[in-house]
Amino acid sequence: MNAWIDELRSVTESGEDACLVTIATARGSAPREAGAKMLVTSDRTFATVGGGELEYQCARIACQMLAGPASAESRLRKFTLGANCGQCCGGVVEVMFERVAASRSSWVSKLSELYVTRTAAAVVTEIGAAGKAVITQQHVVEDLAGTLTDESVVETARGILLDGSDACLVAVEGVNGLKRRIMIEPVVCSDFNIAVFGAGHVGTATVAALSRLDCNIRWIDNRRGIFPGLALPKVTFLESEQPGLEVGAMPAGSHFLVMTHSHALDFDVCERILRREDFAYCGLIGSLSKRRRFERMMRQQGLPEPLLNRLTCPIGISGIASKSPQDIAVAVSAQLLRIRSEAASTKAHRDENVLYV
Repeated sequence: MNAWIDELRSVTESGEDACLVTIATARGSAPREAGAKMLVTSDRTFATVGGGELEYQCARIACQMLAGPASAESRLRKFTLGANCGQCCGGVVEVMFERVAASRSSWVSKLSELYVTRTAAAVVTEIGAAGKAVITQQHVVEDLAGTLTDESVVETARGILLDGSDACLVAVEGVNGLKRRIMIEPVVCSDFNIAVFGAGHVGTATVAALSRLDCNIRWIDNRRGIFPGLALPKVTFLESEQPGLEVGAMPAGSHFLVMTHSHALDFDVCERILRREDFAYCGLIGSLSKRRRFERMMRQQGLPEPLLNRLTCPIGISGIASKSPQDIAVAVSAQLLRIRSEAASTKAHRDENVLYV
């Protein structure tokens, strides 16, 4: 998730320095992946690099950096989780520490602006130096030290953005053949798109749970004044007289949750979703009897059986019998995460088996 961008911008705009702690590499069994971040200020921490002793030691080192002489140079520390941290994971991680001074944080504002406009960018940091850049496919938007604009670094960063690769630590050729270690972190808007139809008790609990994930949510209802005073991150609120028309506004591969106050409206929205065919998930709140009734009506409307089989009803992972809104919200969130993980695993497996000629 990229919530650290807004948090870091808020801290630096208030005139406060912060230390950004980033997992640079992770081998073996590690609690977090490369690119995971924690933000440390003089009196608090934000986000996590995995918890436990590793995080405690990282926070301590970050506080020491903030208390010491100001320096823009990034540092790399290696932690063997068993030997250094007493953690059972047994993996090895390298952690990057960088002090972000309020006076040298223009790259944070630039990155935030790009993220708001959904422009993919790579944050590039040179280990052991003050080099920091923000690179897009078209421009080098920011380069604090002027040392990260050489062709090899820019090409590598843009290649990672193009491939959709994860954050990584790379070595590039430097002056006199010396290797430079460069951390490249892609920052892209999530493609986990969710439309929730209905702002009743279950819809409200579900959106509250989903809004804590790295996703984009469109929350739709046809009742006037249904969203007063609500403000949730990553949620777009839509009062629409014809909610079904909003189905076409979602990108391909979206996840749909249908839980309105009206069965007739549920049916209209579900039919429109199924006819799109390019959705990742179509979930309808209700019982098996509601599903059977909808299936009969949809057959009469000419929907083929393979599309009807893609309708999920009841919703939520199996084994949770509770009908409380909060419990349904957890069950549904878990189901969406599982579906997304399975799709990612399938794609990775398919990519591994591509034959190049």
